[in-house]
Amino acid sequence: MISKIVEIIEESVDKMWPMLTIFLVIIATVRIAAIKSSNERLVFYKEFGSLVFIIYVFLLYELLTRTELNSVSGYNLVPFTEIFRYKIGSDLFYFNVVGNIALFIPFGYFISTYIKPKRILPILIVSVISSTTVEFVQLCIGRSFDVDDILLNAIGAIIGFLIYVALNAIKKYLPGIFENDLFYNIICFIIMILMIVFLLNRMGVQIIA
Repeated sequence: MISKIVEIIEESVDKMWPMLTIFLVIIATVRIAAIKSSNERLVFYKEFGSLVFIIYVFLLYELLTRTELNSVSGYNLVPFTEIFRYKIGSDLFYFNVVGNIALFIPFGYFISTYIKPKRILPILIVSVISSTTVEFVQLCIGRSFDVDDILLNAIGAIIGFLIYVALNAIKKYLPGIFENDLFYNIICFIIMILMIVFLLNRMGVQIIA
């Protein structure tokens, strides 16, 4: 199952890397120019986080509109109809139930870091609006509109929010180094290098065999 998920992600990257590369380079260049022009302080890990969120949204779009994962057309407006249709432990259960939850966990976390909400309601509203938009677009392009997907996506976003809250709570008890921007900059720089190597490999530039 994990290997299948990795394969799907790699296929999505293979399909999207030209657009993704151009878009990210333009966004990063414009953002750096804006920071320099306004004499704003550059915090690398925050800017990197914004770019990662953009990558995530592109991949989310690609994954949610894949034909082989969304072959059914029509709509379901009755909650839990599709959720209880899948046998627990089956591939369809993992892809359609667990998958819809997992896909929106990063969404909940990312928008929590941006909004910094004190309550769960803003995250719930944003996630429901976003997921409903996805479902509506899927219906318009010959796929399905499923209220269960919206529920599952919302659950994923809530989990992402709870992770955000938990990490903030834990951070208060960590050593002072975890409050240093340099520490997070180094971590994000290492992640960025790994992402670049991965992308170059998908582009056919053999950095790692």
